[in-house]
Amino acid sequence: MLYFGKRLVWEGYPIKPVFPTQWKFGRLRIKHKVFALISLITAAGFAVTYASLSYAYATYDEQLYVKSSQVLHLSSQAIENELKKIELLSYNIATDAGIQADLIGLAQPRSDYDRTMLSVDLMDRLIKYAGNGNDIDSVEIVSNGGKEFLAGQLEPIPPERLQHIRLEAAQALGGLRWIYPDQANDELLAARTIRSYANLELKPIGTLIVQFRLNRIVEDVLRGTELQSGELHIVAGGKPVYSSGGRDMAIADFSGFKGSGYQILQTREPSFLSYFQSVTYRWMYYSVIPFDRIFDRIVWMKRVLLISFAASLGLLFSVSIRFAQGITRPIEDLIERMKQVQKGNYSLTEMEALPMDEVGQLHRAFRMMIQEIDQLIHENYDKQLLIRETQFKALQAQINPHFLYNTLDSVIWLAKINGQRQIADIVEALGQLFRSSISVKETLITVGEELEIVRHYVTIQKFRFRDRLHFEMHVDECYSGCPIPKMSLQPLVENAIHHALEPSDMPCYIHLYAIPGPKRLTIVVEDNGPGMGASLLEQVRVGEARTRGQGIGLMNIRERLEIAFGDSYGIRMESEEGAGTRVYVDIPMESREMHA
Repeated sequence: MLYFGKRLVWEGYPIKPVFPTQWKFGRLRIKHKVFALISLITAAGFAVTYASLSYAYATYDEQLYVKSSQVLHLSSQAIENELKKIELLSYNIATDAGIQADLIGLAQPRSDYDRTMLSVDLMDRLIKYAGNGNDIDSVEIVSNGGKEFLAGQLEPIPPERLQHIRLEAAQALGGLRWIYPDQANDELLAARTIRSYANLELKPIGTLIVQFRLNRIVEDVLRGTELQSGELHIVAGGKPVYSSGGRDMAIADFSGFKGSGYQILQTREPSFLSYFQSVTYRWMYYSVIPFDRIFDRIVWMKRVLLISFAASLGLLFSVSIRFAQGITRPIEDLIERMKQVQKGNYSLTEMEALPMDEVGQLHRAFRMMIQEIDQLIHENYDKQLLIRETQFKALQAQINPHFLYNTLDSVIWLAKINGQRQIADIVEALGQLFRSSISVKETLITVGEELEIVRHYVTIQKFRFRDRLHFEMHVDECYSGCPIPKMSLQPLVENAIHHALEPSDMPCYIHLYAIPGPKRLTIVVEDNGPGMGASLLEQVRVGEARTRGQGIGLMNIRERLEIAFGDSYGIRMESEEGAGTRVYVDIPMESREMHA
């Protein structure tokens, strides 16, 4: 999209301006555009960052709420696990065979001595049970006759409360009954009716009362948790069980919160409330933590970030003005130099030194580009002259082969007249070989044409080596149309003769054959010469070995194959000392017409 005067043009078609004409953004100077862009990006970045932080803090707050609820859940389980131990202790006491025997004996007519001995035995057993737990204050048994047996550190329970406890325990029919605190007593008690299991009578023979310190259990459980900094309230059936902290507990404050969850209490002091109903005793646990204790540091961080962002925004606005001015001048200078190049002036004067920022690098790149363009213009002129000279020499060089062909034809004619049939044949093969190899019309020929060159070459060599050279060629005619670079196979046969036949007086067998593949044709030149060791073979593969031949090297053939068909084609070698050498030439399996 380009801006021309008062019109916007897109690919040559005028369109209506998207912005109001009063704004004229396209006419603003670059420094004003840069300032506006930086301001817009900064404001957008500030808004996105602040929104992201707000979302992150909200997510963090949510996770903190969930974690607090989970801590309350785990704490309630730990408290009730301790209460289960007390419940198990009361069961063990109530079912103790010795205690039951002592209570039954005290209910029967006995002498004072026997009653004293039974009482002493019962006290010994209670003392043993009372010392089992750190949270147990006392264990008390009241017989049906009203006699009390107390083992522990607390004073006996007042008669009125004791009678109330016995009635509550009797309603549980041998089960455990929790005696909740009231206005006169603030301790939670565990009571159970002791029933005789002799002959499965289940007759009440006494009442067991266990006094323990619930506050110690709660403190041990909450120690080290964030609930320790707040208040914990336990409610059972609408009655308070436990309350910690300075708050005057009112059950009505929590009556609307059932089940489990969390809530922000907007009271005189905002607080975080988490609540949970236990599964074992169906008690409600309420944790109240002042909101400021949890989120005071987070609120402070939010304020600091907001002030920092506002200060940064003002600083960026002031810096962006100077930054835009620093960009404008070098760009305007560069535009002026571009106009000079547009007029055809490539010989720029030396530019002033600029800092190596993006604009400075742009100046430097522009200067280097102009220098390279000027250099390429001169080089292109020189190359055009060189191309014309090369074409002239190529046309001139075509005269010499014609003279050579005519001379060879004359020699063939004289040999035939004088009855020198062998001379005529070898000269004719030499002429055909020259015609095929010297021709520069095509770089790619067919496999059939390349094999014809090999036949002419072998014909000449057979006159030289006679019976010592045994050459066989087996390539199916269906592969004759496959493309191959000219002079790719003849140098391989020549190398085989040089390295396998010439150094020895023994006959040499050279075999040329084709191995078809799914998408490629592999032509193999194999000899039974002396072969090569592993080190020499590796040198030959990389082109570092010094050879005796004067023809085209293996590296030359490999490079021409890769240039013609790609890196997946080329030449490979296998050789062992005393076992001969095998050279593989990989070419595509396609006809010459398809390749063309």
